[in-house]
This record gives sequence, C-alpha cells and structure tokens, in this order.
Amino acid sequence: MAKQTTFEERIEIVEYAITHNRNYKETAAKFNVSYQQVRAWVLKVDRNGFPALKDRRGHHKAESEMSEVERLKLENRRLKAELNDKKAIEAFAKKLLALKKPKP
Repeated sequence: MAKQTTFEERIEIVEYAITHNRNYKETAAKFNVSYQQVRAWVLKVDRNGFPALKDRRGHHKAESEMSEVERLKLENRRLKAELNDKKAIEAFAKKLLALKKPKP
C-alpha cells in the first residue's frame, strides 16, 4: 500500500532529493516512499515548480471558467443522470408492486 503524503511532505522529500544530488534511492528509503514516486515528484518540480506537487484529482473548473460548450455538456450529463435515476426508481416501484400482488 502506498504511503499517503501531504503537499508539505512532498516538498520536503523533493528538496531532500535535490540537495542530495538527486539520490532517489536514498530519499525513498529515508521517507518510506517509492523510488518511482520520488523521481516523478522531482521531475514535476523541474518542469512546473512546487505547485505541481498539489493533488488535483477531483478538482473541476468553476462554472465561470467554463466555455458555453463545456457548460452545455455538463448540463447534458446531469440531465441524463437524472433520467437514469427516474428510470431506476420506476423499475423498482414496478417490481415492488409485482411482488406485493397476491398470487391466485
């Protein structure tokens, strides 16, 4: 299982790796993370600086940042999800009624 790290911990790990001549193996052992992860973080920092270490999974654009096409696609997905929910509720209700009916 991978170790969970905070943004501050990732900064500390990358700084350590860089100051120790990019010794990824030593850094990985010291901080109990994988060699590949240390190397990936260092490369991210090289390309885009320390803000690149932030975990951006699950973050979405605000509606004010979206183009009209993106807003329409989002609305379309929302409406399709609502329709699927309604269909599932109807199917459940129909099945429940069929089970409650007395058999002749």
